[in-house]
Amino acid sequence: MSITRRSARRTVRVLGVASATVALALGVTNTALACNIREFSAEASCVGEKGQIVVTDKDASGQAAVITVFLENNGADAHQVGEAQEIKGSRQGTTVTFTEDWKPNAEYRIHVKAGNLVDEDIKPNLTTPSEACKKDETPAPSETPSESATPPAEESESPSPSETPSESTTAPAGTASNAPSPAVGDSNLAETGANSNTGLIAGVAAALVVIGGGAVFFGMRRRGANSGS
Repeated sequence: MSITRRSARRTVRVLGVASATVALALGVTNTALACNIREFSAEASCVGEKGQIVVTDKDASGQAAVITVFLENNGADAHQVGEAQEIKGSRQGTTVTFTEDWKPNAEYRIHVKAGNLVDEDIKPNLTTPSEACKKDETPAPSETPSESATPPAEESESPSPSETPSESTTAPAGTASNAPSPAVGDSNLAETGANSNTGLIAGVAAALVVIGGGAVFFGMRRRGANSGS
């Protein structure tokens, strides 16, 4: 049975369509298996009280990629977190961990470099949770009342100044008791010294002298009269 040109052309046409279909399918498959930035994700988590940033690669093609993490500050890189790490993805997902004591609501930029296929950041940037891994164990409010309770203790000791006034009141009483003593001494001196009693004695003595002199005078006169007669 001879093959006509018509049937040969038809066969070639069918083979061409089949080849194009296979090539298209292979192209779609290769595109689907190619490494893509959408296959990378990142999250901030805690292990006990230590923080970490975990990057997951779900690239089924297993293309090697290098992950670099940067802490952002006002839209600029503040510093790089640790060293860049290499990862090979899988359909189930492969992870790489960066140890980082992250702060609440901090922002991190994760860059992915996978050969000539990917060289960009994971969008959007990673924002850490609003609560840190390590809880603040210093109960400042509870310590503040205890510290505030200390001043009342000091105030309870402050009544010592109230004792000082009582001592000061006794001191003036002592000085008042000492003050009259000079006055009493002055009165004693007045009684023993030249006061009104001393003048009276002197007056009596003078009167006695005058009386005595008069008596002597009259006695001598009487004696002269008797001798004349």
